[in-house]
Amino acid sequence: MTGGSSGLGLEISRQLVERGVGVTILARDEAKLAAAAETLRAEVTDAAVRTLSVDVSDPDALVEAFGRLAADHPIDVVINSAGIMREGYFETLPASAFTDVMDINFFGTVNTIRAVLPHLPHPGGRIVNIASLAGLTGVFGYTPYCAAKHALVGFTNALRFEMEPQGIGVHLICPGEFDSPLVEALDATRTPENRAHTLTIPKVPVETIARETLAALDSGRDQVIPGRLPALVSAGQRLLPAAGKLVGRRKVAQVYRGPERH
Repeated sequence: MTGGSSGLGLEISRQLVERGVGVTILARDEAKLAAAAETLRAEVTDAAVRTLSVDVSDPDALVEAFGRLAADHPIDVVINSAGIMREGYFETLPASAFTDVMDINFFGTVNTIRAVLPHLPHPGGRIVNIASLAGLTGVFGYTPYCAAKHALVGFTNALRFEMEPQGIGVHLICPGEFDSPLVEALDATRTPENRAHTLTIPKVPVETIARETLAALDSGRDQVIPGRLPALVSAGQRLLPAAGKLVGRRKVAQVYRGPERH
């Protein structure tokens, strides 16, 4: 489980250990990993939790980490939940906002899958990529985030065709915005246009997103948009794109401020 020390990754890990499944959580920060593992062990008696401190943007480190892990424990499922967010007006965002988000949200997933694939059972392995509704549409202020998540959606849909003949399931999860440490940090600086546009779709509890992610694994569904309302809105945008654009434009226009120009 990449990104397993907080947010959705931690909640999915919690629901897995409640089922009696052993999990390994990966993240960069050793202290946060240790705290997350202790939380899981405190909440679930006899929780089998392991930690790996590794940067998903470092492909060589991932190969070494998964090699060590696989030597001691079988790896049946990999869930890619690591992600970062950068938000702001395109004109004022630094170039690093785009490279940083792509390095973690897209290339981090690619790197992880390349490193773990030799250790997954063929057949029987599972790959779960956590994308976003932002990977299916455009959102004001999310030019780096939408770009990375659209790339992840396309990559996942292509990878599925390659993995299915080998007996490896590939699942794509596209949640809307939900409360997490990432979103809490974003709330301090996000543009009013982004806030209005994003919250066109009400937040879904992280517990629900985790539960529907695991339900997709149980049922074999290859793509899930967690939450009834986000799923309906997404379907509406796909079937009636003009209406979706109209709603988005109206939400943005109501609060539009735009970048300062000197």
